[in-house]
Amino acid sequence: MSLRSLSLLHSLICLLVCFGSAGGCTPSASKPEPSKDASEKNAPGKVQANAPGKGPTKLIGISILTTANPFFVEISEAVKQEALKAGYELVSVSGEYDSNKQQNQVKDFIVQKVAAIILTPCDSRAVGTAIQEANAAGIPVFTADIASIAAGAKVVTHVATDNYSGGRQAAIAMIEALGGKGKVAILDFPQVESVMLRTKGFRDELEEQTKSNGVAIQIVGLLPGDGAKDKSYKATQDLLQSHPDLQGIFAINDPSALGCYAALENANMADKIKIIGFDGQIDGKRAIRDGKIYADPIQFPVRIGQETLAVILKYLNGEDVPSEILIPTELYRQADAKSDASL
Repeated sequence: MSLRSLSLLHSLICLLVCFGSAGGCTPSASKPEPSKDASEKNAPGKVQANAPGKGPTKLIGISILTTANPFFVEISEAVKQEALKAGYELVSVSGEYDSNKQQNQVKDFIVQKVAAIILTPCDSRAVGTAIQEANAAGIPVFTADIASIAAGAKVVTHVATDNYSGGRQAAIAMIEALGGKGKVAILDFPQVESVMLRTKGFRDELEEQTKSNGVAIQIVGLLPGDGAKDKSYKATQDLLQSHPDLQGIFAINDPSALGCYAALENANMADKIKIIGFDGQIDGKRAIRDGKIYADPIQFPVRIGQETLAVILKYLNGEDVPSEILIPTELYRQADAKSDASL
């Protein structure tokens, strides 16, 4: 066989070996092994990051009135727990009684493209601008405990205590405490819609009881305590100066009631003036147990938070939802506190 024939035969054999063997005769990139991450993404039961409807974490924003009052913290925490169960993350902030700060927080929510916004307004009228901005951005707004009364501001649903009925219960407690007669004052917070309803219920019940049952309780003073312990302390001092013959004070929440009691104690008047509070927070209940506060119409902040998140989920799911959900109060007296296992 000639050298040329041998050369051709050698080339043919080489080609056959290249195509028939597992490795090529020329360099080539080997097939990469699937990464652990890729394997997990495609494994049964695993959700892919780009699966339909499973994009980035879904957000809900909440701005509460203040963190100084445990009532609002409980609302926020209840919303958070329910949101997590539904696959949402809660962005929780506090306006701390500052309407401008709360409006900026709503702007931040809009930038974050939250699915819904929950507000407990710092001011029921001033909050309107913030709500309108959210409306313009197409983000649904819900209010909890404190409603908006601003014209042109659209709120899907308001979830709250039945504050008007609670105010009437507070009046019933005052009638009990004073035996149906005496001079009383109110520690108010007029910027807040829920308090407007409480004080209206209180006044209406006293008026009706005066007409029908001969009750002789006269409201002689009204000062803003702004729902805060320190301001209510000072307001109570002022009331004592103006009305030294006071026999009862309706404080519109527990911080107000506790500030009121501190002022009475400082003036050696704690045993002469009855306090009716509102809320039913732990500190308030303990004060009722200890005889510092006569009674509270108590609220249920956890339920308010739960109901708020539930109605948001229904709305986002395309269901019809009510414009208002009201949760009744219960009158809580010393006998209730003494049998309360949570104290």
